[in-house]
Amino acid sequence: MKKYLIHPSVFGALHLVASEHGLAGVYFPEHRHFQFDPAWQLDSNDALLQRAAYQLDAYFAGELQNFDLPLDCTQGTPFQQEVWQALRTIPYGNACSYAALAKQINKPKAIRALGAANGRNPLSIVIPCHRVIAANGDLQGYAGGLENKRRLLELENYL
Repeated sequence: MKKYLIHPSVFGALHLVASEHGLAGVYFPEHRHFQFDPAWQLDSNDALLQRAAYQLDAYFAGELQNFDLPLDCTQGTPFQQEVWQALRTIPYGNACSYAALAKQINKPKAIRALGAANGRNPLSIVIPCHRVIAANGDLQGYAGGLENKRRLLELENYL
C-alpha cells in the first residue's frame, strides 16, 4: 500500500509518494506522467515522507546537494531503471547531454528511448532528470514543466 503527502514548496504543491520499499514518487503540480491512485493513503505523519519533505526543503534553500533517502524505482522497466540509475551519477550543479548519458549506459543509439525513460522518472528532483539537456545546450522537455527545469538548474547554479 502506497502512502502520499502533499508538500507545499517553492515549486508548488508536490505530491510525495512512498511504498514499503522507499520513496516512490515526487511529482510537480501538472506533472505530465503523474497518475494519482485513489487507493493511496494520505499520511502526513509518515516518517519517510516527512524526511523527503525536509530534504527537499533543504535542497530548495541551497543547503542540500545530495539526497539520502531509500528509493523505490520498481515501477519502471529494466531499461528505465538503468537510465534512472545513470541519472543519479550526474553531480549537483552539472548537466549531461542525452547522447552522453546514452553512451554512459553503453547504448549510444538509444537517445530517444533514453529521453523517454528520463521523462518517465517518477522521482523528479531526487533522481535529477532535470540535469539532462540537449547536446547544443538547449533545455528541451521536462515532465515537471520546462520552467521548473530551468529553475532547478538555476538553483544549482548551472544556468
